[in-house]
Amino acid sequence: MAHFSGEDEAMLQAMLRQLFQSVKEKITGAPSLECAEEILLHLEETDENFHNYEFVKYLRQYICNTLGSMIEEEMEKWTSDQNQGEEFGYDTVVQHVTKRTQESKEYKEMIHSLKNIMMIVVESMINKFEEDEIRSQERQKKIQKEKSSSYCTDNCSDSDSSFNQSYKFCQGKLQLILDQLDPGQPKEVRYEALQTLCSAPPSDVLNCENWTTLCEKLTVYLSDPDPVFSDRILKFYAQTFTLSPLHMTKEIYTSLAKYLELYFLSRENNIPTLSTGIDISNPNVTHLLKKIRLLNEYQKEAPSFWIRHPEKYMEEIVESTLSLLSVKHDQSHLVSQKILDPIYFLALVDTKAVWFKKWMHAYYSRTAVLRLLEKKYKSLITTAVQQCVQYFELCETMKGDEVLGHSKSCGIKQKTFYYSGQELQYIYFIHSLSLLGRLLIYTQGRKLFPVKLKTRKDSVSLTDLLVLFTQLIYHSPTCPKMTSPGHLEDYSPASMATEVLCILCDQKECAIECLYNNTVIEALLQPIHNLMKGTKAAPNCSETALIHIAHILARIASVEEGLTLLLYGENMNSSEEKSPTGAHLIAQFSKKLLDEDISIFSGSEMFPVVKGAFTSVCRQIYGTCEGLQVLIPYSLHESIAKAWKKTSLLSERIPTPVEGSDSVSLVSQESQNIMAWEENLLDDLLNFAATPKGLLLLQRTGAINECVTFMFNQYAKKLQISRHKKFGYGVLVTQVASTAAGAIALRNSGFINALITELWANLECGRDDVRVTHPRSTPVDPIDQSCQKSFLALVNLLSYPAVFELVGNQSLPNKAEYSLREVPTSVIDIIDRLIILNSEAKIRSLFNYEQSHIFGLREFIIDSLSVERNHVLVRINLIGGPMERILPPRLLEKGDEPYPWPMFSSYPLPNCYLSDSVTRSTDLKQDNDLGKLLLRFKMSDKQTAWIENCRRQFCKIMKAKPDIISGGALVELLEKFVLHLSESPSECYFPSVEYTATDANVKNENLSSVQQLGIKMTVRYGKFLNLLKDGAENDLTLVLKHCERFLKQQQASIKSSLLCLQRNYTSHDWFVSSLFIIMLGDKDKTFQFLQQFSRLLTSAFLWLPRLHISRYLPIDTIESGIHPVYFCSTHYIEMLLKAEVPLVFSAFHMSGFAPSQICMQWITQCFWNYLDWIEICHYIATCVFLGPDYQVYICIAIFKHLQQDILQHTQTQDLQVFLKEEALHGFRVSDYFEYMEILEQNYRPVLLRDMRNMRVQST
Repeated sequence: MAHFSGEDEAMLQAMLRQLFQSVKEKITGAPSLECAEEILLHLEETDENFHNYEFVKYLRQYICNTLGSMIEEEMEKWTSDQNQGEEFGYDTVVQHVTKRTQESKEYKEMIHSLKNIMMIVVESMINKFEEDEIRSQERQKKIQKEKSSSYCTDNCSDSDSSFNQSYKFCQGKLQLILDQLDPGQPKEVRYEALQTLCSAPPSDVLNCENWTTLCEKLTVYLSDPDPVFSDRILKFYAQTFTLSPLHMTKEIYTSLAKYLELYFLSRENNIPTLSTGIDISNPNVTHLLKKIRLLNEYQKEAPSFWIRHPEKYMEEIVESTLSLLSVKHDQSHLVSQKILDPIYFLALVDTKAVWFKKWMHAYYSRTAVLRLLEKKYKSLITTAVQQCVQYFELCETMKGDEVLGHSKSCGIKQKTFYYSGQELQYIYFIHSLSLLGRLLIYTQGRKLFPVKLKTRKDSVSLTDLLVLFTQLIYHSPTCPKMTSPGHLEDYSPASMATEVLCILCDQKECAIECLYNNTVIEALLQPIHNLMKGTKAAPNCSETALIHIAHILARIASVEEGLTLLLYGENMNSSEEKSPTGAHLIAQFSKKLLDEDISIFSGSEMFPVVKGAFTSVCRQIYGTCEGLQVLIPYSLHESIAKAWKKTSLLSERIPTPVEGSDSVSLVSQESQNIMAWEENLLDDLLNFAATPKGLLLLQRTGAINECVTFMFNQYAKKLQISRHKKFGYGVLVTQVASTAAGAIALRNSGFINALITELWANLECGRDDVRVTHPRSTPVDPIDQSCQKSFLALVNLLSYPAVFELVGNQSLPNKAEYSLREVPTSVIDIIDRLIILNSEAKIRSLFNYEQSHIFGLREFIIDSLSVERNHVLVRINLIGGPMERILPPRLLEKGDEPYPWPMFSSYPLPNCYLSDSVTRSTDLKQDNDLGKLLLRFKMSDKQTAWIENCRRQFCKIMKAKPDIISGGALVELLEKFVLHLSESPSECYFPSVEYTATDANVKNENLSSVQQLGIKMTVRYGKFLNLLKDGAENDLTLVLKHCERFLKQQQASIKSSLLCLQRNYTSHDWFVSSLFIIMLGDKDKTFQFLQQFSRLLTSAFLWLPRLHISRYLPIDTIESGIHPVYFCSTHYIEMLLKAEVPLVFSAFHMSGFAPSQICMQWITQCFWNYLDWIEICHYIATCVFLGPDYQVYICIAIFKHLQQDILQHTQTQDLQVFLKEEALHGFRVSDYFEYMEILEQNYRPVLLRDMRNMRVQST
């Protein structure tokens, strides 16, 4: 205050004048003082020059000088306080410092001082303003005396009085303007009055009592013959629309709408007819169009602000509009002599009915529009439908050239001054089509149908209208190529109808009610029907029309309800099959296109686009399990692969363009087209990998490497996987990585290298885009958030087949020294650098040793090194289900003893990790129900009825007393039931194999190190369960050696680069180990059972080594390295999961994880470590007694059981980790028996048929 001089005051006044002068228009347009204050408060958000104002610069410097040092000290203090704690972002620091500053003494003193300064400046400005105002009034009085007949038109003010204008427009002035606007006044006086009115602040005009009178007079004067005068009135209207509040603009709008309504109803006005068309160079037409356009501009702007005002304002605007558009002239004369209605002119200025789209967007206005349409103005909808019907009839009756002439100018961006009657009809048709398309989106809009037309007997229903839209696509002509085809296409009838139908497809409720029925689908497929029969698709059907149809079909197929309709039709359970469903027809047509077995479009440059469009529809179908089942007979994978190979050869033959040659552009365009088509085909092939069985088909084409490389290139460019896919590449990568060949393809493509490089950068380097205000703290989470994505990607990737192919037969590098710049590029490198840190060189090579090593351990099975290491060691040394083993926690506990668990570093395992609640083996053979079941095995007549009776009895026991199916009783049940099945030819799937080897013959054979480790784990688990005794290890070894020799007799001889196909089964045989424990360690019983069991179909799915390189499989299946459990069981698990537990299926896709991979892991290791022993027994017994399809049903039951957990872990983004690491807590096979019986009733015929067909799975 002490330093505030007169010069400072003058400087601040000048700064404020500059600011007010710049925002003068915004403030004077405000309807109230509160609004003006709001404008100033939010000036920084709305004025791009805000920071350039001298006053703003002054304030910034003032704050900096006063508080700058304090803010810097506060930031340094905050930073130093946080160095040892959790890392905070930049925004957090700003919030903290701002809060502390505002609470400080210095800030309060600054505000007080600044307030005093500004009070002095503002008071001085107000005093100067009042002096200026007094002088101005005196001057006005003097002028008024000198010229009593004139009025004051002074609109200027000096820089000291920016707001004078708002004080000058008084009540008398408006009355004076009203008098001067009278038609009897001279032209110059009227012009001057309008000029004054236009320059006055709208808020002042509105507040005058004469406003209503003025509004009425202006409406009358719109018909003034003087075009300049009427244009100035429109200018005032436009200004009012822009700057005034709704209640003022509402009056202007309704008066303009009413004027236009009366104008069209008056017989005195020379309104054009259809026969004469519209000549927009005609002054009368020009003026009329200006009024319509002004009305339309307001229609499009009003919805953005009318919700802030009373509903009656909006309703008045809506009703006045609908009333105007419903104006109809006398229809007694000929159509050609018909006077044009207002709707024609509105369509001319807003062809796509954008105004209606905006009005229907919000519920607030949509409700009023639909209510008025239903009660008073339904004729507007009727005439729109009539216009579409008339255009379609025109397309059917007229030749293509004539119809084209009817609509050509609408698509060409050119200056034209005349619209013929036909062109106006077409423009009105486009407007009607757009309006109806928007109307159908909403439930209340659809309730306006059916509508009755004068020209038709029957009413037009929703289905009729959708069929009409569909027929417009292939009955209306295709416009020829012009210089601006993109603009032309926007208004072509086929394009417009397609746009409407696609919008309807995107609205689920609307699509189900309108689109998803046989009638509409048949209309869409009609041209394809005709082409398949060898006839012309439709009079005007072209390649472009077929592409539009394919685009709509792809939208339909991408939604569950639409896909179901295409696959099965409306009546899924109907026995009457009149014609093939949509999916079959699309597949047949696509195959003909791909095989070029259709001549009508051959040679056309659009032919590849048509092929691509319909293959894209097929992709939506075969990218699902149920869709692939329907399309398998058409061998589309073979046709696509054949087309790709042909295109690939063509792309290699394209000559290199010579610089300067005329052919350069032609060759370049041809090259681009061929490359685009080649990529499209690769994308089509890649999408087969979306399902387990589809992946088998893809591998059979021999194109998996190219497809995965294409996927990686798309992934690297961050391109979307597919137009209609909601999620990314996660599921595809997971499916591909579930197989050996897929893992090799991922490695060869560079995908794994890129993934590991990204992981290393996140772990060891950190992100470049993070603002560093202090060093990063050590993360307390098991996996730091920055590495979560990379971690999950590795979890998805590392299935057992993938791990074996990627690290099999390799040794750890274990280098003597590692460079700090040496980045891992493979899985074996990650194990070497992050997991097995067995040397000082490895530890020294890590920048973030603790975090990186924790990550490595977590990847191996997760947290602070010793705690995590202990958890991992206990987990890998202790076998058991959720009730059979106790795992130490991964996090420290609160309290005096944060980690009470003993460290496990040498055998034996501490007893605290062994559960006391393990159910020991008991003999319960005396149970009555079990006795009845065992008694049945002694019956001599053991035909089909006997087998069914045994199965019913087994189900009864499982539902009532599941625990008795264990121990000796389970052994006897399995032995006798399998023996009888193997003696029944109808139950045997595989032929009998003679096996004569003895223990001595196999004693010297070697088992793999994996098998040997599995034997030790099995025996340890069996002893823990009190089911195995000493010596069991040797017996199990012999059983496994016999099994390998027995199965080797049934293996085919193949040569393959895949490691998994170069030797015996690569994993441990967990099924045989399970049976060995069930048989209480009796090796003879175990092997005898396996020999009998090997003849049954169930053995192919429970005993995975049974079909390893088996000669019972087609050679292409063997060479793929994919097991039937994957391409059959897990395929149906995914299919049933989508139908039965859709939320879980969606959760998997959102997580980028495939159900097939975790199910494959469960089944491969026979649920060891996931279920308790009794449940493993029940899983095996259930599949043996009831059939291999129960393997699928049990997995579905597990997912149903885990639904809430799965949804929760999807939200926390660790679903993969949860499913792979956590046991299946609380799941009991018996609890879901009734549910599984329902699944059997619904799905068994399909599942068993496919399982039995695995030996001929060539298609």
